[in-house]
Amino acid sequence: MNILEKIALNQNSFSKSERKVAEIIMAAPQSAMHSSIATLAKAADVSEPTVNRFCRRMETKGFPDFKLHLAQCLASGTPYVNRHVDEADGPDAYSAKIFDSTMAALETARQHLDTAAINRAVDILTQARKISFFGLGASASVAHDAQNKFFRFNVPVICFDDVLMQRMSCINSSEGEVIVFISHTGRTKSHVESAAQARNNDATVIGITDANSPLAQECSLVLSLEVSEDTDMYMPMSSRIAQLVLIDILATGFTLRRGTKFRENLKRVKDGLRESRFNKGLRDH
Repeated sequence: MNILEKIALNQNSFSKSERKVAEIIMAAPQSAMHSSIATLAKAADVSEPTVNRFCRRMETKGFPDFKLHLAQCLASGTPYVNRHVDEADGPDAYSAKIFDSTMAALETARQHLDTAAINRAVDILTQARKISFFGLGASASVAHDAQNKFFRFNVPVICFDDVLMQRMSCINSSEGEVIVFISHTGRTKSHVESAAQARNNDATVIGITDANSPLAQECSLVLSLEVSEDTDMYMPMSSRIAQLVLIDILATGFTLRRGTKFRENLKRVKDGLRESRFNKGLRDH
């Protein structure tokens, strides 16, 4: 049952204030999807907490999550592009939809984030004698970003986006190594096979993937983002952004865990790069 069907089914059980919110949404769902909580509350003549209660009544985590469900309900989507975008959308419409759906997906990911698992992942990464990041397709760019972040952390870091290099690396892996597999679906056969090989060699395998995927079954630790995106049908967008944010979270945790002396080393790295850039405000003459 989609969110609009759920609202229609529950109309008679709503309180007076909840019914006002429901009526505004049902009358113009597209407009509601692009509204702020303050705008929607004003249109319905209710308070913002009332809108939030209504959203939770509809079994969503809050207003951003509700808007995500509403967007999923409304968008027929353009195959191989984005589920929220329609063929007839102009630049104003599809720009707004991409921002809205991405922000809603990030909010959902934030609400579902397992901070205990994050803490465990940081423990594992800070104790690793070697870290590898593996990704294919859209996730390859995330793996490269992770390598860029962790490269400055005084620990050997590699990144492979080639199936054969990933497989050979896992065959040669050993205890003390950490391999991070990045895959939204977790159904890529080569990833599952390589992860199993790495674990057989006593390497620690972290999966940034769907908690219920075949890849997750082969991981020592899973970091799941709960981003709903059908990448079999649409171009990976929100899931990729959420993965990048998770890499930033891990890099931040790694930096804080290493302490002040380690951050001083990072400052030296930054200082060493200054001469490679023009000064701010410098213009060509």
